[in-house]
Amino acid sequence: MKKFLMAACLCCISFLPSNAETQGKWKPLFGNNLEDATYDPKVWSMKDGVLSATKDESIWTKTQYENFELDLEFKTDVGTNSGVVVYCTDINDWIPNSVEIQIADDYCEKWANDQPYARSAAIYGHLPAKRDRVVKRPGEWNRMRIKCEGQHITVELNGELVTEMDMSKWTSGTVNPDGSKIPSWLPKPFAELPTKGYIGLQGKHGDALIWFRNMDIRTLD
Repeated sequence: MKKFLMAACLCCISFLPSNAETQGKWKPLFGNNLEDATYDPKVWSMKDGVLSATKDESIWTKTQYENFELDLEFKTDVGTNSGVVVYCTDINDWIPNSVEIQIADDYCEKWANDQPYARSAAIYGHLPAKRDRVVKRPGEWNRMRIKCEGQHITVELNGELVTEMDMSKWTSGTVNPDGSKIPSWLPKPFAELPTKGYIGLQGKHGDALIWFRNMDIRTLD
């Protein structure tokens, strides 16, 4: 009987997850009920699993992340101009101190005629997506997956890999590697930016809304 119990215990132990198996598990980006978020509750709210904002203010994680994968869904409004912000080291002055993956209504004339780096899945101000209008029309849900490993960032939109960046190639704060100009409000070379920081979502910009849902993250370490 003793040998049987020992064998049974060993069998049970073998099914316990190892530390490696428990690492990299998906979890809600902002925790349950936005408990891991820094935000203004008068601006941001969650209803039926959908996150939205009434002003152009961002919501931020309380945790800083490096080497991670972020998976989320978003829905644009007519004229939406929003984004996902990674590697942010200063949430009060985030624009020059972070990397923004653009979300926009690419079907809106304003953004369709803007610089390619201002359209969906672009690294705003620095690198256009490989294809235009992979984003769906306003009112339809899109899925975006962002992978950040040090200075390497990839963006998938609706199942298609559309953006790949090696930040080390952006050694100038005024000119991109392809010769195009970087907006003056983004003066810091990406090659010098830290690759660990807060993650944020940009809220309502102008008159256009943005909606998010199913926002999950896992670490890659």
